[in-house]
Amino acid sequence: VQLQASGGGLVQPGGSLRLSCVASGRVFSSDAMGWFRQAPGKEREIVAAISSGGALTYYADSVKGRFTVSRVNAENTLYLQMGSLKPEDSAVYYCARSRTSVPGARLNEYDDWGQGTQVTVSS
Repeated sequence: VQLQASGGGLVQPGGSLRLSCVASGRVFSSDAMGWFRQAPGKEREIVAAISSGGALTYYADSVKGRFTVSRVNAENTLYLQMGSLKPEDSAVYYCARSRTSVPGARLNEYDDWGQGTQVTVSS
């Protein structure tokens, strides 16, 4: 499956961005999806994940209440709405496809990865 992430950019602290991830090559609605991020010198970490049907979600503690993950299966698209952004949210954000239908936090649950989109939060 191919995953194409977009929507990153430069935003001021307190601002908002919406990331998108379009999937192709597989039945999108079968698999849970996740958003991860990786800052320079740090390990890749989970940001949020969503079940195949969209009913279940998971969020890292650092983004709870600020980020919202969603999906539109009819459009093969995954979203991450990010609000109240902080400088520490700066990273390359990746979308990924899980091998299961339920949202998980571990990298080894995900088989396919997008190319990443840069998010920079700075004044």
